[in-house]
Amino acid sequence: MKYISTRGQAPSTDFAGACLAGLAPDGGLYVPESFPQIDPPAKGETYHEVAARILSAFTGDAIPLDDLKPLCARAYGSFAHQCVAPLTQWRQDAWLMELHHGPTLAFKDIAMQIIAQIYDYLLDKSGQRMMIVCATSGDTGGAAAAAFAGAKNTDLVILHPHGRISPVQRMFMTTTGASNIVNLALDGDFDDCQAIVKDMFGDREFVNRVNLSGVNSINWARVAAQSVYYATVQAALGGALRFVVPSGNMGDALAGYVAARCGLLSGGFEAVCAVNANDALARLFNTGVMSRASAVATPSPAMDISVPSNFERLLFEMTGRDADAVRTTYDTYKQAGEAPLPEEAVSRLKCSGLSAASVSNDETMGEMARFEQETGWQICPHTAVGTFHARRLPDADVKTVVLATAAAAKFPETVEEATGRKPVMPARAEALYQHDEVFERTEASIAAVRARIEQHVGRSR
Repeated sequence: MKYISTRGQAPSTDFAGACLAGLAPDGGLYVPESFPQIDPPAKGETYHEVAARILSAFTGDAIPLDDLKPLCARAYGSFAHQCVAPLTQWRQDAWLMELHHGPTLAFKDIAMQIIAQIYDYLLDKSGQRMMIVCATSGDTGGAAAAAFAGAKNTDLVILHPHGRISPVQRMFMTTTGASNIVNLALDGDFDDCQAIVKDMFGDREFVNRVNLSGVNSINWARVAAQSVYYATVQAALGGALRFVVPSGNMGDALAGYVAARCGLLSGGFEAVCAVNANDALARLFNTGVMSRASAVATPSPAMDISVPSNFERLLFEMTGRDADAVRTTYDTYKQAGEAPLPEEAVSRLKCSGLSAASVSNDETMGEMARFEQETGWQICPHTAVGTFHARRLPDADVKTVVLATAAAAKFPETVEEATGRKPVMPARAEALYQHDEVFERTEASIAAVRARIEQHVGRSR
């Protein structure tokens, strides 16, 4: 299994190279040289068994299946629900796929827990220590902190936008007490955090000197791990499915596309990226033009993203894997703040099974209240973006699955404002409030972040 860059100017590599590097040296994103065809889940297979088998198709010789099985068992053994991603019916023809039973109550745990196991495995084999940098709009940072806290072979620096994530989201990343975790609260928005990470990876001397890696959704292993729950829900419900995916960076929706390309979904593939008032993805799908706009604060902060980085992987596929076209499009976008997609890509995008739609702040708040009134359950504001859009989809002979991306308890202030009732924090997460937070407020500049990384590397090696 070889991996190539979406921008075509980096040498191919194996899974270990793609996973540990995160971003390709030419600024592109790694994708498989070809999509493997994988057998759907068999009756009686547990989630971690399915995960090991699917991931082994992507890891190739880098991690044999027999070694992946115990890694997956450890990764998912801490989840509160043994199904890992259970289904709950909320309407006659609609289900929630609950992705928030991991240690930090969000879907990011599903990929991050196994990635931490994979990193330790690969770094043990090579005798390396790595510096991981992670930009977060809320949930990725907490999931990464929980997964890598105390890890033997890795240090982790997390960048989050100061004042733009919920206090509970912040506490999941700032209360680990682990000396290998550094939390930086940047005076900017998530796009600033993400841009700094990408710029750092563009400096190959710096990358090599500190042995830098990344575990944002730019890391292919994240996408591969998230494709697993699309396969398990297909096996559970059968027939044609329609997914509604609350979206920010688009990694979760892309994982569904990958599952379909690998033969894990039957009855075709249809997924709507449900976005909030930061509607760059909806404008991109609906106009065929990438255009820059500043992110605005919303009730669903993990989706307050104006540059959905995983769209680059989809664009690579929609251009027929034309790396020159992808590179030209993103160069134009970087210079002008706007870039039309190639005509061939626009045409193929309409047939990809993917689309995008925006949900307003008022619609999100109203949906949380309505959902509780109808079902007795509270949902987080991101899930509410998904369920609201699911209601307005036309009737069709398919089952609709909304990805429930986080527990309501991660956003207590917003949920209470919408429903009049504060959500209950699961017992396994109550310890958050008993630990001191540790984070550093920092200017949103690459110089400041680089200096802090170099300082930490100097102390830890």
